[in-house]
Amino acid sequence: MFETLWPICLLILIIVWPLDSYMKYKNKKAYKIYLDQLRQSNINQIDQMNGRQFEEYLSSLYQSLGYQAEVTKGSGDFGADLILKNNNETIIVQAKRYSNKVSIKAVQEIVAAKGYYNANHAWVVTNNYFTAPAHKLADANNVLLINRDLLIKLSAQVNQEKVTTRIEKYKSN
Repeated sequence: MFETLWPICLLILIIVWPLDSYMKYKNKKAYKIYLDQLRQSNINQIDQMNGRQFEEYLSSLYQSLGYQAEVTKGSGDFGADLILKNNNETIIVQAKRYSNKVSIKAVQEIVAAKGYYNANHAWVVTNNYFTAPAHKLADANNVLLINRDLLIKLSAQVNQEKVTTRIEKYKSN
């Protein structure tokens, strides 16, 4: 029985394995295109994102700035939505895509996560602004708060660099 089945199994393996590899390649390429498009979002588009999309947006944004960026799993992330690495330093990020000001709770969560992840730095990034108590606790714990205005500037800087790079490539051809 095995003598008759092994050629069929081998044939299936020969067909399926390259197809699986090709599909993984296509998915990675499609995801990269998705991240590139996401990174080019303006603040109005960011305001319409859900929490996960905002995390992916930030991941793409920070990758453009030279960081290694990893979006953590949705639940059980111990307060860190992104893990950034650059120059042997680890930065954990709490991403808050909110329609209201971000409260002290986000700072408390990232302070706790900093110890859990043994990170060098902790940031909270939002498309909005922070309450006064959030600022006070962040100052006391050396947490960087990136509000709407800074996010807009950072996004504009990254997207301007990408446009400049594309123009330079076009001119050199």
